[in-house]
Amino acid sequence: MNYIKHLTGFFDRVAKDKLLNPTHVSLYMSLFQFWNCNRFRNPISISRDEIMRISKISSKATYHKCLKALHAQGYIKYEPSYNPFKGSHVFLFNFSDDLKPLPKSASSNFKPVIEQVVNKSCTSDETSSEQVNEQVVVPYINNTNITNDLNNSNGLNLGEQSKKIEENVIAKNEAILSTEAGEEKEKKLREKKKDKKPTIENVKSYFLEQNFPELEAQKFFNYFSSIGWLVGGKTPMVDWQAAAQNWILNAPKFIPNAEPNRPKQLNTTTEKDYTEPL
Repeated sequence: MNYIKHLTGFFDRVAKDKLLNPTHVSLYMSLFQFWNCNRFRNPISISRDEIMRISKISSKATYHKCLKALHAQGYIKYEPSYNPFKGSHVFLFNFSDDLKPLPKSASSNFKPVIEQVVNKSCTSDETSSEQVNEQVVVPYINNTNITNDLNNSNGLNLGEQSKKIEENVIAKNEAILSTEAGEEKEKKLREKKKDKKPTIENVKSYFLEQNFPELEAQKFFNYFSSIGWLVGGKTPMVDWQAAAQNWILNAPKFIPNAEPNRPKQLNTTTEKDYTEPL
């Protein structure tokens, strides 16, 4: 089936039919798309929601009204189904045979375009009425060539679009790779800091720079060495100098007083007269 001739015949009928409006045409084109997907086999089973979505009809009442109108005008044959698990059936008719062929006189008078131009240039002194009489009726346009041209132009557009999409994908992949590389580099730096543990000399020199006794530096080093330089016993230490700073800030809380704590005694006088009443 030549669907181009079919659509041409359909629009010829629509142009003469005064009862149809754009909604009818939109609905028919949606049905034609279903028919095309089914390789022009009759009948086709339709889905109301899908047809309304393609034809841009939002009202169910309008949908059913237009469908019945197309059926009444002879554009389709509509067989509704009242079973919710079975779709309605629609038969579409072939309108390609409705096209009127060109008269033989018009086809016999056909002249190439070059010959028309030559005749017009040679007979420039003729009147306008004579020139009108000599004009040739253009026969049916070769829609196949137009379709091929459109397909070629669409192919070029698709090629440009695919090229742009490919460039965008490459750019995104490069951005992802650069981000992953930066994260990997940062991870290696963190691991390097974790693996770099200070020596007792480093700790002592840092405590002396902070004007803190060397004994506290030894305590700090011994404590964290015993727990594997872990913070809270779980997380590896990233910056030992920050930990040392916290140690220095909290150390005065744990320094004992100069005098040991002695048990408090009752505050009593030695010369107390126990004969006096309380």
